[in-house]
Amino acid sequence: MQGLRAAWQHEDAFRQELIVAAIALPVALFLPTSLPSKALLISSILLVLIVELINSAIEASVDHTSQEIDPLAKRAKDIASAAVFLSIVNAAIVWSLVLLGFG
Repeated sequence: MQGLRAAWQHEDAFRQELIVAAIALPVALFLPTSLPSKALLISSILLVLIVELINSAIEASVDHTSQEIDPLAKRAKDIASAAVFLSIVNAAIVWSLVLLGFG
């Protein structure tokens, strides 16, 4: 729970994604779709939060190690951010497919 609290307090992106999740999760539950579709909708949103937490942990670790500009530190942060981006793309695709009736 301390990790969630720290992410809420220190990470703007996590707060924004959590607000989206607070809206999207109830919507997913009440959409007239099958149970597997609901599971996909919910898990795609939770995946974004999970990947954002990992990204934030990597960024904090890199920043703790050194405040100097280093190409490897930048690469680590960029790759972690790319993982967040892909998890958001995944959620958008899942939601689009389900809402368009393919799920």
